[in-house]
Amino acid sequence: MSLNPVPIDGESPTGAVLLTGIPGSGKSTVAEALARRLRMSAHIEADALQQMIVSGGQWPSPAENPEADRQIFLRARNACLLADSFARASFVPVLDDVVVRRAHLDFYRTTLAAVPLHVIILAPGPTVAWRRNQTREKVLTTDWSPLDTAMRSELGEQGTWIDNAAQTVDETVGAILTVTGLGSIPEVDLPLRDSSPP
Repeated sequence: MSLNPVPIDGESPTGAVLLTGIPGSGKSTVAEALARRLRMSAHIEADALQQMIVSGGQWPSPAENPEADRQIFLRARNACLLADSFARASFVPVLDDVVVRRAHLDFYRTTLAAVPLHVIILAPGPTVAWRRNQTREKVLTTDWSPLDTAMRSELGEQGTWIDNAAQTVDETVGAILTVTGLGSIPEVDLPLRDSSPP
């Protein structure tokens, strides 16, 4: 191994993807599957960034919590910093986060400036999302279904909405590749981990 420094950055990709939706909509599953389909990509999960806070972390909750709100924007900023770094190094950033407010989405758009941001909103509906939450490994006890109404109210005219209630992961990824134009990038032939609905 050479210890000589080598160039890190290269030609930027044609865009980044922000996958959002309420908990249980399939964001993380679809984001990982999408990243695996692209030749050079990075999956940036906002929840994983939140988990990096060892002391003083405040997770989002239905109750009003200014500190939790501050940390929502903190993890969004950190996600954008990572995405910008990966994009400058020729990787397509695929971010996933629960974004239901316009101010939160605008923050992503303003902060991630290296490449165009494709906003994809997964919307299987609150009933399907709740059912998925009850069957996955990380079962959520909080009912986040009211976020669906807030998301549709504040983001109704934003991004591309995909009803993935009856889609397999592969079908949802295919729809995203088509609508973003990232499907024109040579894909890698890696098997998806799960082809069932997210």
